[in-house]
Amino acid sequence: MSASSAFAPPGGESWCDVILRLRSLLEMMTREYAGQRVRVVAHQVTVNCMRYLVEQMDEATILDIDRRGDVPNCSVTSYRTVGDNGGNDQPRQVLDLVNFLAPLLEEGIPVTSEPDAPVAPSS
Repeated sequence: MSASSAFAPPGGESWCDVILRLRSLLEMMTREYAGQRVRVVAHQVTVNCMRYLVEQMDEATILDIDRRGDVPNCSVTSYRTVGDNGGNDQPRQVLDLVNFLAPLLEEGIPVTSEPDAPVAPSS
């Protein structure tokens, strides 16, 4: 990611910092939980950074996705494994669901949201 993604809010982490930690998480999950289902519970930046890594996106693509809207609270983003069906395909993760809210909606549970708080004083 570029310097534009290296901005860190006061007391926070940049997307680059999050991605670095997620690379370690993905390596550990691949090594220790290969072939198993794994659930990661996280907020928007972590969800988007994980998508950036798993889907091998470029920076412009993930920043565009982030600009288009928030990751809803309690939504599900999931992947399924494809490839390696006895052939020469390397197994890979492909996006299955993104911002999936059906379980909440079916139960009549309201989807909550909280607007981002400005970190810089307004002029």
